Amino acid sequence: MKTFLFRRTLQAVAIIFGVTLVTFFFLHLTGDPVGMLLPADASPEDIQRMVKLFGFDQPLYVQFIRFLAGVVRGDFGQSIRQDEPALGLVLERLPATLELTLAAMAIAVLVAFPAGILSASRRGGLIDQAAMLFALIGQSVPNFWLGIMLILVFSVTLGWLPPFGRGGPENLILPAFTLSMYSMARTARLIRSGMIEVLSQDYIRTAYAKGLTRWTVLWRHALRNALIPAVTVLGLDLAHLLGGAIITETIFAWPGVGRLTISAIFARDYPIVQAAVFLVAAGYTGVNLLVDILYAYINPKVRFQ
Repeated sequence: MKTFLFRRTLQAVAIIFGVTLVTFFFLHLTGDPVGMLLPADASPEDIQRMVKLFGFDQPLYVQFIRFLAGVVRGDFGQSIRQDEPALGLVLERLPATLELTLAAMAIAVLVAFPAGILSASRRGGLIDQAAMLFALIGQSVPNFWLGIMLILVFSVTLGWLPPFGRGGPENLILPAFTLSMYSMARTARLIRSGMIEVLSQDYIRTAYAKGLTRWTVLWRHALRNALIPAVTVLGLDLAHLLGGAIITETIFAWPGVGRLTISAIFARDYPIVQAAVFLVAAGYTGVNLLVDILYAYINPKVRFQ
């Protein structure tokens, strides 16, 4: 177990380093932000002074080494636009993103698990067909289109829910449902396929022969053995939702890391983008490690090698 954790930690560090490297160089290939900060009539002397102030006059590899030295100390530099620590600005928005992500994941799990179990237990029936049709639509509809349609129906037409902003629970419903749709649909299909395979096993027939009720067999015997594919996908989806909430946050004006990152990209505010990408990459690799560890508790046959 310790060897496994050590190796996976090294892999996580390598992945985060690679993502940071690619992000840094691609951002700087777009040009420095000095031209966007200064007025159009700025003198060459003013431009040169700003370039030197931000260190853009140095070779790119030197800038990257300085950036890495700051990252080791938890310093991602000052925001070019707001003149505040970039990491602090990102961390201020992180609770909003976590709130949206966890709400979306909760909706996905609460809907997908019962839908998948019911579909598998009533294979070919009306419930199965309706659930799988919903899952197919959920995997096909783009998030941005779904978000806009939900705003038009529930906010503009019916006036039931607020269209944007962060506030009470009513503000969370539309963005969380929009963000959860793809994960909800995919997880429901995985639970269904896993349950169908498990329900055909001999030990399930033995459980029925012992006189156990249908729901006891489904929940206590079948579901646990059908969970591994779903746990894998849910772990990946949680990490994906954490970094993929950018579109949803933009549509619903949700003040999270995604919306901040989009604004920083357009403003060429490199420190904020780099801090946000670093946190997302760290969260993604951390969630994947936790999923691997959960395997051993869900299925005793899984061993760490």
